[in-house]
Amino acid sequence: MTIEKKLEGSKLAISVKGRLDTMTSPELEAELRTCVDNVTEIRMDLKELEYISSAGLRVLLSLQKTMNGRGSLVLSNPNPDIMEIFEITGFSDILTIE
Repeated sequence: MTIEKKLEGSKLAISVKGRLDTMTSPELEAELRTCVDNVTEIRMDLKELEYISSAGLRVLLSLQKTMNGRGSLVLSNPNPDIMEIFEITGFSDILTIE
């Protein structure tokens, strides 16, 4: 998995590429922990995310809970397979997905 992030003031743009699974989700969680304290807007590009497991979904859910009441989290560009996972699990009702 590759993570690219760009922090501008209180806005964080992050791109996740590859697989977000049991092995890689701790890396994303650690990256987010280092930069979300003063962030009010997160935009996460999933265009090149190939796979997401329940561990990856847990990271996204935790991030959404962190952002509730503080700002916004928007997931963008999920491929059809990732979008199907969001829909089957009900995450499409919880997360803002564009």
